[in-house]
Amino acid sequence: MKIGIIGAMKEEISYFQEKMESLETNGVGLVTFYTGTWNNHDVVISKCGVGKVNAAMTAQMMIDKFKVDSLIFTGVAGAINENLNVEDVVISTSSQQHDIDASALGFERGSIPMHDGPSDFEADQDLIEKAYQAASETLDGDLKVIKGKIVSGDQFIADKGIVRELGEQFNGDCVEMEGAAVAHIAYFNSIPFVIIRSISDKANGEAPKSFEEFVEKTAKTSAQIVERLLMKL
Repeated sequence: MKIGIIGAMKEEISYFQEKMESLETNGVGLVTFYTGTWNNHDVVISKCGVGKVNAAMTAQMMIDKFKVDSLIFTGVAGAINENLNVEDVVISTSSQQHDIDASALGFERGSIPMHDGPSDFEADQDLIEKAYQAASETLDGDLKVIKGKIVSGDQFIADKGIVRELGEQFNGDCVEMEGAAVAHIAYFNSIPFVIIRSISDKANGEAPKSFEEFVEKTAKTSAQIVERLLMKL
């Protein structure tokens, strides 16, 4: 099995680069891919950059150029679920774009117009269960892991009103900027996927400060969960 692992920022993939064996660097366009072995798996790792377009492009390159069999997106997110705190973890049950809006044409916000398929993309059940187990074994103390819905959009959310809206309208548990795009690509290519997000902020007025303070620590936590997940595959 060849596994593709994507993070948006350098903090989200640096842990993997340190752990991989037989590391090779491959450039495709302006995107760098790192190939090698890790925990007896062939892996391909890349920093896609922030946003849905970057994430989708990188995911498709992994499938086309490197023939990955599954996709894991790892990194940080802002909490929507009020029961989540900084350093808690969400394993995706599904992912949906919150910022696609053709409601003026009669479509529900978050639904993809003229699209033969879902708009809320379900993660692979086996990957969900194993990622949940991996997170449960990794987290310390009072930190918790949940299986939940992740919503994605090309905005950094730092407003309590928007957080409330995303919870009510999409039943989301956390919000970030890439996952649903990777989920969309995985669906169209019939590739199993899961998204693992460690909470870096509460997506409120304190979000920018909290993000800067906790991004490295929470990104490492998410990466360690991926490491344990690979042992279970």
